[in-house]
Amino acid sequence: MKKSTITIIAIVGVLAIIVFWVIGVNNKLVTQEENVSKAWSQVENVYKRRMDLIPQLVNTVQGAANYEKGVLTEVTNARAGVQQTQVDPSQLSEQQIAAYQKAQDNLTKALANTIKVTVERYPELTATQGFRDLQTQLEGTENRITVERGKFNEAVQAYNTKLRRFPTSLIAGMLGFEKKGYFTAPEEAAEPVNVEFNF
Repeated sequence: MKKSTITIIAIVGVLAIIVFWVIGVNNKLVTQEENVSKAWSQVENVYKRRMDLIPQLVNTVQGAANYEKGVLTEVTNARAGVQQTQVDPSQLSEQQIAAYQKAQDNLTKALANTIKVTVERYPELTATQGFRDLQTQLEGTENRITVERGKFNEAVQAYNTKLRRFPTSLIAGMLGFEKKGYFTAPEEAAEPVNVEFNF
């Protein structure tokens, strides 16, 4: 064989190895990005469950008591804020996650205030099976939200780690892959919880 033929074969072989490596890196990143999107869908799923429970909570309380308009307005406004805050699952930037999280945190506070005011003002309501069941469902939903947010953060961590590791980091930007945002604890979470029993 001629030297030029061997050189051409060697160059083609090296190029083939590089192409297959880039394809492999791309496929792994796509798989992990899809895992992040799947985890995000689960987060949205449990938040949707909570959104669906809110009208039931309001109707249950209204049916048993003359509900305070201020508390109802707070829940209604927070729920509307959540509905207006949309996140593009293909982006999931830190800013989008933070805005979404802030809207959800506002709704969490409004719901907590609603239940607290309701229980304090209308103790007879807590004795009804419907209210207890609904309260249990909301508590369960909040636990599911925590679990799914944790799973989402794990998927984001795996993806972001793969994205930043050498040699993947060399070509990830060229292929259009970008870092994803995490859910973080709100600033108020660092403050101690004030537990009150008003009997």
